[in-house]
Amino acid sequence: MSDSAGGGESGGVTGIGQDAEADSEPPQQVPPILPESDCVEVGETTEEGAPPSAKRSRMSEEDQVLVEEPVKIQEEMPAQAADLLQENPTPSPQRTWPLQCEEENQGGEELSVLDKGVAECHQNGDGGHDVPDKEALKPEDEHNGDRSADSPSVGQHLSLDFTQNPQMLTGSWTEYSNFQENYLKGCKWAPDGSCILTNSADNVLRVYNLPPEIYSNNWDLIPEMNPVLRMAEGDTIYDYCWFPKMNSLEPDTCFLASSSRDNPVHVWDAFYGEVRASFRPYNHLDELTAAHSLCFSPDGAQLYCGFDKTVRVFHTERPGRDCEERPTVVKKQGQSGIISCFAFSPCQSVYACGSYSRCAGLYSCQDGTLLALLPTRHHGGLTHLLFSPDGNYLYTGGRKDPEILCWDLRDPGKVVFSLTRNVATNQRIYFDLDQSGRYLLSGNTEGVVSVWDTQTAPPDGNEELLQPQLKFKAHWDCTNGISIHPFMPLLATSSGQRQFPWPGDSEGDSASDTEGGGAVMSQQENQQDNALTLWWAGPLGPPAEENQNQKAAVPEA
Repeated sequence: MSDSAGGGESGGVTGIGQDAEADSEPPQQVPPILPESDCVEVGETTEEGAPPSAKRSRMSEEDQVLVEEPVKIQEEMPAQAADLLQENPTPSPQRTWPLQCEEENQGGEELSVLDKGVAECHQNGDGGHDVPDKEALKPEDEHNGDRSADSPSVGQHLSLDFTQNPQMLTGSWTEYSNFQENYLKGCKWAPDGSCILTNSADNVLRVYNLPPEIYSNNWDLIPEMNPVLRMAEGDTIYDYCWFPKMNSLEPDTCFLASSSRDNPVHVWDAFYGEVRASFRPYNHLDELTAAHSLCFSPDGAQLYCGFDKTVRVFHTERPGRDCEERPTVVKKQGQSGIISCFAFSPCQSVYACGSYSRCAGLYSCQDGTLLALLPTRHHGGLTHLLFSPDGNYLYTGGRKDPEILCWDLRDPGKVVFSLTRNVATNQRIYFDLDQSGRYLLSGNTEGVVSVWDTQTAPPDGNEELLQPQLKFKAHWDCTNGISIHPFMPLLATSSGQRQFPWPGDSEGDSASDTEGGGAVMSQQENQQDNALTLWWAGPLGPPAEENQNQKAAVPEA
């Protein structure tokens, strides 16, 4: 695939898929907008996809008794979901965010209310984290019609509910069983919530559409998910990210970027799975070098790439090798190490860089000037960063580090509170915040997902350990990825890790195999769980509550 990237340098990123909307329906459209019959997967790939198979149980009956895993919902519907489906809203005029030429953007475009409302964000310590009043005054049909990243979220109607364990809806398991130890390396919802992107050990990026059956009255009929796109990289994938203004109703905006070892940064078309363009970073010896981390700027105009002691900034409209170099170490002072992760502040022109030197730095988006260097508190290299929606707090996590630290950026260097999770692996363990910034979720190496309520932390108290509000078993193996849907109470989790042979698994010990050795082998096999899973984390409707009450009344009778 890297050979075809050279042809994309001469043209812009929007060269492919401009007429796709006229030829066929976009494959990643949100089900409530179009009838279920129109949701046709046009993104066929050269590989033969795995045939649809019934959802299989990954736990025995005895295990289900030992572990209180959420059961699937049968013939239930989320609260208010039926009302949303019956409204049949008229889609509002879509904003145009393609990467057009400068001539088409001379008139400028007015920022949306959500873009302007970032200054009205509330602090994590405040109660409620309400959406700005201007957003609440928008017509309801506009809330449901515009699924872009800048549209108001449907989460205003269906909020997250962690008073009970999330319910498993469906997932993808067969897709990752054809390749030995094909463990996943994270999952990320598209900015418009129409599809989800995964990365796995076979160096293939997969795109899954949101199952339309989620909007039906019987969730027990949701089949196992199958990818609509497969994009194969040439080597180990270091990082990947969505274009932040991605909107399925505008094919020009549907693309993502990925970086892999010994390859340039590829821009993939999310409709056809082809390489649109490539960004080629070169070192001081004029040798092609791979980016260790990627992140688009919030407006999508720039692509930030992390290297050893350097950040390179490419203009999204101009693929190729031209870029701006921003060293993170100047005169032996600054942030050393490989830049491993990025995060952009939603309210200020500031971005954060995490490095494998166990520290994080804050930089200006205009010229890359170092604004602050946070103290080294982590035991391992940083692997993930997240800003709070108000931009006042920064969450950092590292590899083989049990702590997620919350930094107060109004007083750089101050840790407000810390969250603990079991991380016994070098791989990247993602965590995610909901749109309000109240709930932070993260998995661990034991497959348990923890949910913390950041509002329970004292606003002006000393640093303390914040206890999770809820824990639930999501997978048998390491839960390395978690992503919260942009506007629905849906969670996506990914699992798996590299399995190392146990001492009793070698061929020399096969002749003297004992009961203990067999037990160790079976234990290792049971722990392998390479899967993508969707969870419902919203309130249940009245029918669901009635069914639960009836089931609870049976033993009493």
